[in-house]
Amino acid sequence: MNQPDKALLTPWPYPRWIAHRGAGKLAPENTLAAFRLGAAHGFRMFECDVKLSADGEPFLLHDSDLSRTTSGQGVAGEKRWDELSWLDAGSWHSPPYAGEPLLRLETLARWLQANELMVNLEIKPSPGHDALTGEVVAREVRRLWAGQAVWPLLSSFSVEALKSARDAAPEVPRALLLERLQPGWLDAALSLACVAVVGHHPELNAERIGQAHAAGLNVLTYTVNDSERAQALWALGLDGLITDAVDHLAPDRP
Repeated sequence: MNQPDKALLTPWPYPRWIAHRGAGKLAPENTLAAFRLGAAHGFRMFECDVKLSADGEPFLLHDSDLSRTTSGQGVAGEKRWDELSWLDAGSWHSPPYAGEPLLRLETLARWLQANELMVNLEIKPSPGHDALTGEVVAREVRRLWAGQAVWPLLSSFSVEALKSARDAAPEVPRALLLERLQPGWLDAALSLACVAVVGHHPELNAERIGQAHAAGLNVLTYTVNDSERAQALWALGLDGLITDAVDHLAPDRP
């Protein structure tokens, strides 16, 4: 069984507070506007979703379908980037963000590095493209962050995507996303040589966090928007918390 390479992440290099999809409730999620707003609220790390266009361009979008958060229709992964790049990814949220474009991973990388910020990239494959998405995203991360002090943290619910990411760029750290902590969750993360698990917060307790720590894994959680729940999780030894509530759970506040 592969163990996580603790030499990569000793000490744990990431901030405890992580803004979900940029500041994905106050601004259109996964757009540069959302990241700028999250940074303005004091966040130094962000979570976002990365998938591939039909011609292999990594870009940010949560859903497989375009209709909820863009002016487009249909499966995003079936469109070429030159089609996707013209879509409006802001009007759905509110008029001030009309015309906000979809965001290429490369554009995000340049902005994060210029501002000395970090990111958790969730590999979000279009249906049937798990392995390819994991491979391409990991290789692009290795290229775009070469020479930087801290790698992005790659995460996914897809075991196949994480396997491909591990094979393509083993030096880039990975985390297994878990909605439910079913039997075998810890072995699954270790078999992928992950450095962390990211669990849905109702599934986490002192015992499970302790088990992960004993195995050499850090523990992150999503998506916590209540201050009392956040403080309870910190008290249990949580290592990182993903939140939408960037305006009242900002890192510089209690």
